[in-house]
Amino acid sequence: MLDVNHIRKDFPILSRTIYGKPLVYLDNAATSQKPKSVIQSLVDYYESYNSNIHRGVHTLSMEATDRHEEARSKCTRFIGAKEEKSLIMVRNTTEAINLVAQTWGKYNISEGDEILTTHMEHHSNLVPWQKLAKQNGASLKFIELNEDGMLDLSNINKLITERTKLLALTHMSNVLGTINPVKELIEIAHKMGAKVLIDGAQSVPHMKVDVTDMGCDFFAFSGHKMLAPTGIGVLYVKPEILEHMEPFLFGGDMVSQVWDDTATWNDLPWKFEAGTPNIADAIALGVAVDYLRDLGMENIHLHEKELTSYALKAFSELEEDLTLLGPRDVERRGGIMSFHTNKVHPHDLGTFLDHDGIAVRTGHHCAMPLMRSLELPATVRASFYLYNTENEIDKLIASLKSALYYFSNGSH
Repeated sequence: MLDVNHIRKDFPILSRTIYGKPLVYLDNAATSQKPKSVIQSLVDYYESYNSNIHRGVHTLSMEATDRHEEARSKCTRFIGAKEEKSLIMVRNTTEAINLVAQTWGKYNISEGDEILTTHMEHHSNLVPWQKLAKQNGASLKFIELNEDGMLDLSNINKLITERTKLLALTHMSNVLGTINPVKELIEIAHKMGAKVLIDGAQSVPHMKVDVTDMGCDFFAFSGHKMLAPTGIGVLYVKPEILEHMEPFLFGGDMVSQVWDDTATWNDLPWKFEAGTPNIADAIALGVAVDYLRDLGMENIHLHEKELTSYALKAFSELEEDLTLLGPRDVERRGGIMSFHTNKVHPHDLGTFLDHDGIAVRTGHHCAMPLMRSLELPATVRASFYLYNTENEIDKLIASLKSALYYFSNGSH
């Protein structure tokens, strides 16, 4: 189990006050806070060995190169990949998915083919496929949702056919908290010859992930949701697929030889990493991975399951006034609580909570098709992480009760 009180001391921002009240940070699905070790790694890079990588023979360049590639190695082990060359450093999950769409997708999805996704996807795992389908004459199909927020798999064998070239779905919904049965779906898709891309932005920070055991062809995640800085992410691709993919960006460091009229490409994975990369933040991602591994992903997941169970019970006190989205089974959902009420607009509710020091997210959460299917303009979303406590959930519930009373009866 986690010693959360001890862990919280590692996060300087958690000592802040907002409107004179202690910060309760419940916007972790948008981005996580950063521990001192990650922050210090950025300072150390710029103060001690700031240099470009892969090109220099001087000490600073070699130190920076070693630590950058060490971070790649840490991420490889963290997600259970077999080979470091299968991991491409990108800016975020969005860039990773676009890279797949504009490299593998562009050349492997043709007119008459089908791309299958779900109605719970983040725009990052929908819009690139919309664009590709229009460009290449393919069609986009969807797995529908049940009322409990789980995927309706009753007709999955009719949805995944010999025309399906790609199944693209989230591992865990950023709105509903639903944890999808990705391994089962990957097996079904592979039997029909389809490739599978998993959006792991919400899963990698919160649970143990093993892409080898999962069997996916592509897997994308972002550093900033898992204690690392913004602007760094990872795309995993099976090496046998990556070998035959064309580069997405062209320029420095991704080349082997260049002539006046042609060029050849660098080895994997650098073939896909054109130009100077985000060196400092990649190194910091490696430090964040160290922090998570030291705590143990099983321990983190167990802690969040307990928070989720506690929150589900706490929200039941408000069930006459608030509607909570997503599954009620803690084995099938993560620590994401999206809710709405007809009594208060989500933005007003979020502002009220902010004045109590509570940071949540309001809006459509980059999932407009899901919101339309739920016939909702927006929701309020509270999301948990390893440094959150049951006491913070109590504060959230108390503030929600105050907000509902205020907007229903006025300040008096």
